[in-house]
Amino acid sequence: MRALVVDHSAPGRLRLSTVAAPEPGPDEVLVRVAATSLNYGELPRGDDAPQDFVPGWDAAGVVEQAAASGRGPAAGTRVVTWGWSGGWAQLRAVNTRELAVLPDQVEFTQAAALPVAGLTALRALRRAAVLPGHRVAVTGASGGVGHFAVQLARLAGAEVHALVGNPSRSEWLTALGAHHVLTGPDQLGSPVDIVLDNVGGEQLGQLIDHVRPGGIIISIGAASGAVTTLQPYQLVQAKISLTGLQAGGDTGDDLAHLVALVADGRLTVGADTVKSWESAPDLAADLVARRIQGKAVLILD
Repeated sequence: MRALVVDHSAPGRLRLSTVAAPEPGPDEVLVRVAATSLNYGELPRGDDAPQDFVPGWDAAGVVEQAAASGRGPAAGTRVVTWGWSGGWAQLRAVNTRELAVLPDQVEFTQAAALPVAGLTALRALRRAAVLPGHRVAVTGASGGVGHFAVQLARLAGAEVHALVGNPSRSEWLTALGAHHVLTGPDQLGSPVDIVLDNVGGEQLGQLIDHVRPGGIIISIGAASGAVTTLQPYQLVQAKISLTGLQAGGDTGDDLAHLVALVADGRLTVGADTVKSWESAPDLAADLVARRIQGKAVLILD
C-alpha cells in the first residue's frame, strides 16, 4: 500500500512511499482510508520521528475487514478513527474502541478533521467543568482545536472570548459563536473562569493575571514554540489551577458525540483547506507557519 512516511531528507520531512499493509489484531478493523488531516503535534520535526515511520492520528474511510473478534462495525461501514500512528496510509488497523460510525450526511473530509482537534476541545471543556454563564477564553482560537473549542463552549452556554494572532479571522470566529474576538489577554477586561490555551509561551504566563480565583487554565498546545516561564507561587497567589490535557484513548463514544453534532448542524468543521495527500509537505509547512484557518485535510487520491 502507499503511505506518507517520515523522510528526514525530503521536503517537509515527508514522502509518499510503498509500505507493507498493517495486519489487524483480533479487536481491530482494517479501514480503507479516504481522508486524513494534519495536526501540529504529529508533524515530524528535528529527529523526533524515526525514518520511514507512518504518522497520522486522524483518518476516515470504509471498513474493509471487520474485527476477527466480532466486535465493532461490519465491512462496508463508513467510520472515523483515532490512533497514535498509521492514519496517513491507504489502510489503517484500528481498535474498535477508537472509532465511530459515520452517517451518510457527514463527509469523509469533515470526519477526518474531528478526532484529535475535536476530542481535545471536548475533553478540555469537560475537565474544566464548563457551565452556562462561565467566561471562557480560547487562545489560538482560529486553529484546529481552537475553532472546535469556541463552538463547544458556546453550546455549553458559556460566554466565549476567542484570542487570535490574526484579527482578519474575527468575522469567521464570530459566525462560529465567539462573543468577543481579541488579539491579546490584556483585552479580556473582567477575569475569566476558564482558559483553554493552545499557544503557550509568554502569553500563557500573562493569562494567569486574567483568571478569577478558583478558575482553571488547561494547556492543550504550544503553537508558539516558545518556553513559558512562571513561578509556581504565581498560581498560589492567584488561587487558580494549571493543568495539561492530551486527548486519546477509548475515544469511540466521544467521537460518536462529535459526529452527531456535525450531522445535525450544531458543530461546523472548519476544513476549507482540502488537498491531495501529495501536497502534504507544503500543507505541513503552512500549518507550522500558522497560515491554516481551522483544519488542513488530505484526500487519499
